[in-house]
Amino acid sequence: MKSIQQKVRWHTVLTDESGQRLDNFLIAQLNKVPKSLVYRIIRKGEVRVNKKRAKPDYKINSGDLIRIPPVKVAEKAPLPSAKLDKIARLEEHILYEDASFIVVNKPSGLAVHGGSGLNFGLIEGLRALRPNDKHLELVHRIDRDTSGILLVAKKRSVLKLLHEQLRNKEMNKQYLALVRGQWQKRVRMVEAPLQKNTLQSGERVVRVSAEGKPSQTRFRIYQRYAEATLVEASPLTGRTHQIRVHCLHAGHPIAKDPKYGDTDFDELMASKGLTRLFLHAWKLSFKHPETEKDVQFEAPLDENLSATLSKLTKQ
Repeated sequence: MKSIQQKVRWHTVLTDESGQRLDNFLIAQLNKVPKSLVYRIIRKGEVRVNKKRAKPDYKINSGDLIRIPPVKVAEKAPLPSAKLDKIARLEEHILYEDASFIVVNKPSGLAVHGGSGLNFGLIEGLRALRPNDKHLELVHRIDRDTSGILLVAKKRSVLKLLHEQLRNKEMNKQYLALVRGQWQKRVRMVEAPLQKNTLQSGERVVRVSAEGKPSQTRFRIYQRYAEATLVEASPLTGRTHQIRVHCLHAGHPIAKDPKYGDTDFDELMASKGLTRLFLHAWKLSFKHPETEKDVQFEAPLDENLSATLSKLTKQ
């Protein structure tokens, strides 16, 4: 991807952009520029707000005139064609859509965004399908191998309000995971700090570590099987691979987890037809950012997960 040299830009803050921090605004505007460079140009006074220096935590207001200096940014890759089968099929995965947001049942194997060798992800696909919606942004993320509910904001004002709900723990997420063995009834909460590590190979893994960030996941037994347990997992914090590592920490790795799984259990589940990680973002509830009514959405399990469960013996 080639880089291009920008010219000085002058940006007048729109109503739905107001209220956010200057650094966050610039990071979004210069999304291919390292964050360290964004903070450097603010510190050096190259960024001006109403012709004056401003600090990174300055809250921008509607009508503010922001000078964005020339920096080298990677040229945006063109959006994929909406006619591509993989993109067109995304329409079938839209659970709900209104003027504020889109709720998608993301298929397993599709990354939420492009990069790291991927031409496109779900967000680029949606932008190709909805060319008139200029501000489509992911509200949160789920792993590439995880399926289920993903929320996409259509306006910056909506994104801001939904992010506030996430920060204030007012958005509830519930996942379904098929795990090894019999989950113990008394284990209703796993509290184990998580730390990201990068191996020599470049692979990113997460470990339970006293030096990690506080992490909490609430668990409930949904259905017992002779060979496994289907649990409902509700993450109270949003760490990378949180549910997967907390299940492993509790002694019950998730079926077909390529990073944190158990080989024997994975082979048993493969014999039942399972071909992918059995982790699904099942339910999402929050307050509608514009009507302020409580809303809840549910994503059905895909065919592979449903078929696998039908071959297990219930207890």
